[in-house]
Amino acid sequence: MTLGFAMLVALLTAPLALRLGSVAYRISNGDGQFSVWNTAWVARALVRQPARVFDANIFHPHLGTLAYSEANLGSGALAIPVYWLTGNAYAAHGFVVLLSFLLSALGMYYLVRYLTGDRVASVCTGVAFGFCPHVFAHLLHIQLLWTAGIPWSLLAFHRLADRPGPWRGVVLGVAMAATLYLCAYYAVFLVLVVGAFTLTVAVGRRVWMVPRYWTAVGIAALVAVVTSLPVLIPYLEFQRSTGFVRPLGASDGFSADWQAYFASSAYAHAWMLPWLTRWNEVLFPGFVALGLGVAGVAAGLRPNERHRETIWMYAGVGLLALWASFGPTAGFYRVLYAVFPAFTLMRAPSRFGVVVLAACVVLSGIGIAVARRRRWLASPLAAALLIAVVIGEHVVPLEFQAVPAPEPAYLALAALPDGAVLELPVYSARAQFIRAKYMLASTIHWKPIVNAYSDYIPADFDARMEVLGGFPSREAFRQLAHDRVRYAVFHLDAYGEPMRSELEQQLRAFAPYLTLHYEDAATRVYELTGTP
Repeated sequence: MTLGFAMLVALLTAPLALRLGSVAYRISNGDGQFSVWNTAWVARALVRQPARVFDANIFHPHLGTLAYSEANLGSGALAIPVYWLTGNAYAAHGFVVLLSFLLSALGMYYLVRYLTGDRVASVCTGVAFGFCPHVFAHLLHIQLLWTAGIPWSLLAFHRLADRPGPWRGVVLGVAMAATLYLCAYYAVFLVLVVGAFTLTVAVGRRVWMVPRYWTAVGIAALVAVVTSLPVLIPYLEFQRSTGFVRPLGASDGFSADWQAYFASSAYAHAWMLPWLTRWNEVLFPGFVALGLGVAGVAAGLRPNERHRETIWMYAGVGLLALWASFGPTAGFYRVLYAVFPAFTLMRAPSRFGVVVLAACVVLSGIGIAVARRRRWLASPLAAALLIAVVIGEHVVPLEFQAVPAPEPAYLALAALPDGAVLELPVYSARAQFIRAKYMLASTIHWKPIVNAYSDYIPADFDARMEVLGGFPSREAFRQLAHDRVRYAVFHLDAYGEPMRSELEQQLRAFAPYLTLHYEDAATRVYELTGTP
């Protein structure tokens, strides 16, 4: 059955797999370009210079720039084989996207199978969680696709709780650390969920004074912290050196509302969207997951229900996560922000919705198992129909575009000696997403680039761009010489008239200090050979 489910997941991802490396999902979007660059940078750096992986080739001359946003070390590590076999950043990114679907579905499959022993329930929940509309809504954010860490870590916790032991503590710690490497948000949520589950088991099973239980939990915590240090230390240093925190008020615009829990990109749910006035997140779990999740909660009302403890654990964390997802105005998120320092680096309470989805799906698995135990869905035909309905409910439209061929200008730049690059025009703060295309292009030449995009922008960046935006000028030449920038790439087609004419005059005036290495109708590549 496990092999069969893996084959089912492979079949569901086939439309993506067949296009691996040749097409990508809306790569023209800034977030998508950032994700492709990020995955390729980490995959390359972990092989060539692992100790300097955080010194990404953006925002030259700053160092530690990978910490300016989610590092995605896990995604980059998983992309290493494909990146180094193909040299194709899109193929590496696409491979990790496919792997995230596979491991998320398998993780929920194994979790529900462990909790219920029912494989039909496991298949349904694996599909419902692995291919939920939420992840398709975030195909541009590689870290948010890695919901896999949640079910795998919870499976490790339940195994520890049922039979505490040192090895099971190690497995739980590694699973939680792996989640951090894949998505920091989900790792923080897991700390809260596993902490709540740990206390619930201690009270419910009366193991407060059982050394074996607390030893296993302690080992899990120790392993999680120690194995997370390679990613924790750079972020702690980043926060210490910059003083960066996200104010609580910044979370208001990234909080869910009730309509988000009815928003979905799936074909089967499209009829609901006109009834919603607005939504800022896609969190509908599906009709099967929602309906049978309610049935699972109802089963917990029966005093002799074998899954009662599990039902109330997941119902409890699901409700708390729902509350937190509504952000500061709802109150609970405000408490979390005040108590846990990690929340000062976060700004999207709506992402708690993933915990709500996971809880709902687990509860629906219990609901299916209870229904089958009572012979309501016991027949093979009923099971097959239920699986078919779940699959059909999670079909979403996908928009692809062809991966562009490398621009000749960047191929020429790649053949030149090492040196930092300034791309022009520099673009203002309002157009910062456009700078992500420069990052994506850097996967061709891998030279350091001055202008880039990330969640955090260095304090001196805007001031420097004001000067460099006028290049070539005497002041800009001096700034570039100070920063040891060697090349300038002009995208002439991005300059409108009369700026294009003015630029041509400046280039002629400063020609003695510039060497032209490449030119076509749209792009020129210059090397700075002196300072006026």
